[in-house]
Amino acid sequence: MSGTRLRIRDIQTFERPMRFARPFRFGLVTVDEAPQAFVRVEVEVEGAGVATGITAEMMMPKWFDKNPAKTPHDTIADLKASVGEAARSYAEAKEWDTAFGHHARGFTAQKIWAADKGLPGLAASYGPALIDKAVADGLLKALKFPFQDGLRRNVFGIDARLTPDLDEGRIQAFLAGIRPVGEVRLRHTIGMLDALEGEGSLAEEIAHARLQMFKIKIGGDVEADIARLQAIHELLSRQVPDYRATLDANEQYDPERLRTLLRAMQSGSLKSFRERLLYIEQPFDRAGTFAAPLGDLAAEIPFIIDEADGDYDAFPRAVELGYRGVSSKACKGFYKSVLNGVRVAGLNERQPGRFFVSAEDLTCQAGLGIEQDTVLVATLGLTHAERNGHHYVEGFGPAPDAEAAHFAAAHPDLYRTQGGRIGLAFERGSLATASLLSAPGFAGGAEPDWSSLVPLSHHYR
Repeated sequence: MSGTRLRIRDIQTFERPMRFARPFRFGLVTVDEAPQAFVRVEVEVEGAGVATGITAEMMMPKWFDKNPAKTPHDTIADLKASVGEAARSYAEAKEWDTAFGHHARGFTAQKIWAADKGLPGLAASYGPALIDKAVADGLLKALKFPFQDGLRRNVFGIDARLTPDLDEGRIQAFLAGIRPVGEVRLRHTIGMLDALEGEGSLAEEIAHARLQMFKIKIGGDVEADIARLQAIHELLSRQVPDYRATLDANEQYDPERLRTLLRAMQSGSLKSFRERLLYIEQPFDRAGTFAAPLGDLAAEIPFIIDEADGDYDAFPRAVELGYRGVSSKACKGFYKSVLNGVRVAGLNERQPGRFFVSAEDLTCQAGLGIEQDTVLVATLGLTHAERNGHHYVEGFGPAPDAEAAHFAAAHPDLYRTQGGRIGLAFERGSLATASLLSAPGFAGGAEPDWSSLVPLSHHYR
C-alpha cells in the first residue's frame, strides 16, 4: 500500500495529575509530580468508516526545555500549548490525506509556530507526536490492523518528504522487512536520588525483579559521578554479575570533563564497569552537541543523542560528528523513530552493527503510554528499553480501579495484581509484547475513564 487516506473529524485533549512515589532528578531539577496528557481523535478512513484513536504521554517538566529562566510550571504550560496548537492545526485540516501527510503538514506548521514562540524543537514536536499517535490508532482500528501490520503495509503513507537523505525505495524495503521481537527487556533507570540499599532502594528492586540491564544517570560532577558509579558497580557485581549498563549524562558534561570520566574507566574497579557499558547518552547540551565533532572521544565508546534530537535532520548531523545512535521516544514522534530506523539500516550496510536506535523513555506510565511506546520499539526490533515509570508512579496512579482492570484484561501478559493493585508486570525483567503486537490499533484494547480526566484545553472541531 502507498497509504490510506483519512480526514480528521474531531480532536479532544485531556490531562490527569500524576504524583510520584519518590522524587526524580532531571538534570539540575528535581520533580515529584507531573500531569499526563490524553488525546482522543475521531477519523474518517476512506473505504473503512469512522473510528476513534487515543493516546497518552507524560508532560515532564524541564526535559523538553531546560531553559534556566523557565520554571517547571512554565515548561509544562509550553507542552500544553504545544498540544493545543497541534490539535487546532490538525483539526483545521479538513482535506483527505494519508496519516503521514497530515503529520508532514502539521509538523511543518508547528515548527513555524514554535519558532515564533521561542520554543525548542522537542517542545514543538510534543503536540504533533501525540496527535499523530492518536490518528494512527484510529486508522489502524478502522482497518482492523495491529501496528506491526499497518507499518509493514505502510498504511500511514510514510515517505521521504521530511527526510531528503532517504529514498522512497529504502523506506518501503525497511517497512516490508520489519521483524518484531517477542519481548522487550527492562533497562532499569538508577536515578541520581535513588538509594542503593535499604527500603525502596536499587538492591530491593533487584531482589523483586530479574533485572539485568540498567541505565545510570550522571550529573556532571566528575568526582561525585565516579564515586557513585563505583558504588553502583560494586552492588551490581554482587547481585547481577552479568549486568549491562548505559550512562545518561542529560546534557550535563563538556568534552574535558567527559575525558576525565572516561580515563577513570581505564583502571581500577571502573575498568570492569566499562566492559559492561553499552553506550553513553547525550553527554553535552543539545546546542553544544552540534558545535564540534566528538573527535577522539568517539573511539572510546558509542555515543547517542536524545535531547539533541529536535528535528528530522538531527541524527544524520550527529552521525557526521561521530555519534552512532539516536533514541526512540514516542513523545518525540513515532514517525521519526521509524525513519531513523531506516537510516540505521542503511548506515549498517556499509559498517555492520555500528549504528543503532535505542529505546529510551523513563516516564511511560501504565496504560496507553507504556503500551504504545513498547509496541513501537518491539516492532522496530529493539530488544531492551528504559522502562521504569512504575518505579515513580505506583500502578495506574490516580486512575479509577475499573480503568486499570480494563487495561489488564486487554493485555493480561503485561500487567499483574499485587497487594490489591494492578500494575506493570516488571518482576520478570522483561515486558511481553504478544498481545500488544496482535491488538488492532496502536496497541489497542482499552480506554481511560474519560470522565475522570480534566479537559486540557477547549474542544477543537
